[in-house]
Amino acid sequence: MRTEYDFTKSRKNPYAQQLKLPVTIRLDTAAVAYFKELAAELGIPYQNLINLFLRDCAMRKRRPSIEWLEASAGSAASTPANKPAG
Repeated sequence: MRTEYDFTKSRKNPYAQQLKLPVTIRLDTAAVAYFKELAAELGIPYQNLINLFLRDCAMRKRRPSIEWLEASAGSAASTPANKPAG
């Protein structure tokens, strides 16, 4: 091994890509708490666990049922934070 290396002519690897896209999404506190608890049990960061779950859903082409979406929307509309003032 050399004692020193000259990196002045180095260039970035053209094949290296950013494999993950940083995004901002709004999640229910209960959903985040669930993934944080499960991630702690597994010993991985909760963001990685959410990514693994979403990737699995995408690979298996899973879709939420319409009934599930309607129930979720109905419960969100009935929370005090979402009721109109007046």
